[in-house]
Parts: sequence; C-alpha cells; structure tokens
Amino acid sequence: MNETASIDDQLWYVVHTKSRQEERAYNNLCAWHLEAFFPKIKERRVNPYTGSPTYVSKGLFPRYIFARFNSDRLLHEVRFTRGVHSVLGIDGIPTSVQDEFVTLIQDRLDQNGFVKMDNDLRLGDRVVINDGPLGGLRGIFKTETGEDKRVIILLESVSYQARIVVERATVQKYSGH
Repeated sequence: MNETASIDDQLWYVVHTKSRQEERAYNNLCAWHLEAFFPKIKERRVNPYTGSPTYVSKGLFPRYIFARFNSDRLLHEVRFTRGVHSVLGIDGIPTSVQDEFVTLIQDRLDQNGFVKMDNDLRLGDRVVINDGPLGGLRGIFKTETGEDKRVIILLESVSYQARIVVERATVQKYSGH
C-alpha cells in the first residue's frame, strides 16, 4: 500500500471496524502511511464498591474510525486491513465524508488527544447533577473552582438555596421548567 497519491484525490471515508478493534485498525492503516483518525473520549465511571470515579478511554463512535485515501487505488487494501470490517458506502461504493466534518471533530481535541465533550456552562445556567449522592438535584451554575474539574452551583430547593462544590463531570445543563 505504498502508493503515493496527491492530496487532491484523497477523501475521508468512514471505516467500520471489527468489534473492539478500532485501535488495531487505526494502527494498521497508519502503518500503511494512510492518514487515519480515531476520535476518543474519556468516559467517567464510578466504582460500585468504593464510589470513587475513574475515567476510561473509548471511541467517540464505537466500531468506526476515519481514513483518508484514494478509493480508486486503495479501497481493496483498506477493506482487507486487519481490524477493518468494511468501508461505509452504498451498494459497495464507498461514500466519502466532507473534510469539514473531520476537521470539526479534530478541532475539539484537547492537549491529550481526547475530544472535548464539555457543554460550556455560563454564570446563571440551570444545571442538574446527573451522578453521585446528589444525583437528580437541580441548581444554578455559579463558577469553576481553581481545583481540577470542579464547579460551584447553587442548589435549588423549596425555600433554601445552598452553595456546593461538585465534580464538573457530574453536572449538565438543564432546560426543564
């Protein structure tokens, strides 16, 4: 697969990987000197026994990655790369993805290579705590703390408002009434 093609005739395609083989397919495509992109996110999980949060890396689109290549010359090789199931298309003809779509995702990468999924919070935004012992409680976003990934919100209740500090990952915007 050492074919050289000008950047003009290379397009982005969605590569469907075999189950849990996104990383393998990505590495193998890169080994063929193809431009490939495997967008990942960090997912927060809570240990059911200790209650402590941990973060795991996972694909933004499970079983899908992106590869940029000339389909007339390299489609067969890409399809038979280890870890690849198929290249998305219609009736066996691959369907390209616009450069802007891939660039949009790439522009959201943080310094560690993960896609930032933060919903931007601004002073006064209504939020809901979606995890932990305060899960389900609603409040108003006040500010970020100087500490790593923690925010201050004002809890709403019938006749009392409390200021609390919680992990940023447990809070999301709330558009309810």
